Amino acid sequence: MNPTVLLTAFFATAIEVIEMVAIVVGVGVARSWRASLTGASAGLVVLAALVAVLGTAVRDVPLSPVRLVVGALLLIFGLQWLRKGVLRVARDGWGVGHRAAQVDSTELVEHRFDWTGFVLSFKGVSLEGLEVTVIVVAFGAAAGAVGSAVAGAAAAIIVLGAVGALTYRLVARIPRRALQLFVGALLTTFGTFWAAEGLGVAWPGEETALLALGAFYVLAALGLLSWVRHRWQETTQLVVRPGSSPGSASAPSVPERH
Repeated sequence: MNPTVLLTAFFATAIEVIEMVAIVVGVGVARSWRASLTGASAGLVVLAALVAVLGTAVRDVPLSPVRLVVGALLLIFGLQWLRKGVLRVARDGWGVGHRAAQVDSTELVEHRFDWTGFVLSFKGVSLEGLEVTVIVVAFGAAAGAVGSAVAGAAAAIIVLGAVGALTYRLVARIPRRALQLFVGALLTTFGTFWAAEGLGVAWPGEETALLALGAFYVLAALGLLSWVRHRWQETTQLVVRPGSSPGSASAPSVPERH
């Protein structure tokens, strides 16, 4: 056992696993736990099969095209969720969706599988897992201590997976409308980061750039939220429904589509 390789693999893997856990927990709380965990499990199975078939050749897999495709898809989903979150919070407020009687249509039909949640978790786990595999195989092989690298990576996955399992209930307490907005910002952040890396962009500070990107998208969403509310207030002052007084006009409705 090589302690230096073990610790290096642990911390290098931890960075990727944090991103993986964030996506799985966010999608699970905002969409469907069954779909999110199934997608994560499928991603791990695909990775295990890939490593079993290719072995050390995994380190030669080009990550840029994978990052570009996965990042672009996450960016599309994330922007859609961000838009819906802004409109719904602007209409209903931050507190709606927390133990409320009215829930989204995806919750009303429990037997219907949420393929969107499945795909999001699958893509996030697959990409991050592939990066972890490349890190472990390349670093372990270069240092002549593949076993130590695997042990460090496995420890990081177990520790951070346990942290995610213990803290998801705190995330679940966030009202669904607000959660949709922030998860949309999360997916948009990862999508932007990975797609840009796929195009050859070198982010300052590497993974720490995710913090700046996330803050930017959250602030942008809050700015859009304020603007939408202001526009709706102007609209309600001009639009009066037939048979109602000027003070009883209501804001335009937002379609409840997913």
